[in-house]
Amino acid sequence: MHPVTVSIIVGAPREQVFDYLQDIANHPEFTDHYLVDWHLTRIDSVGLGAGARFHVKAPGNRFSWGDVTFVEVQAPHRIVEAGRTGKNNRIRTLGVYELATASPGATRVRFTFETEPATLADRLLEGLGGRGWCKRKNSKAMRRLRSIIESDAGRGTYAEEAGRRVTVAAG
Repeated sequence: MHPVTVSIIVGAPREQVFDYLQDIANHPEFTDHYLVDWHLTRIDSVGLGAGARFHVKAPGNRFSWGDVTFVEVQAPHRIVEAGRTGKNNRIRTLGVYELATASPGATRVRFTFETEPATLADRLLEGLGGRGWCKRKNSKAMRRLRSIIESDAGRGTYAEEAGRRVTVAAG
């Protein structure tokens, strides 16, 4: 899939937004409307090498497991996550969070997501509305991210609102 980019301005300093995003255990808070059943792939959920596995709630998705790992973390302006999804994890994914100061006390968060289908069948399935679906879900995730950070209601602040803490997968 060609890259899909969504962007939003968050009313918080860039360092605060970066600190929140570099902890992958926070990501279910703003993506759980389409990425569910999160499990960490290692105990340390912050920074380079942090990763998670999850189910993707996409229509007609028979092979719904996906995973991401932070492969580049440049404080306080860039986080790159690489992953895989689909049948036999053959579809590569790449997500990039870019943070820039929009004005004093505000940050522009831009998220770009792309996939690299391995087979013709994967490309055909993505062509059936995958790009639009992905853009809608990521746009909602960015609005939820803004709401969480601006209200300071993230994990660890208000336990009843923040939801269940992501844990390391068994095995």
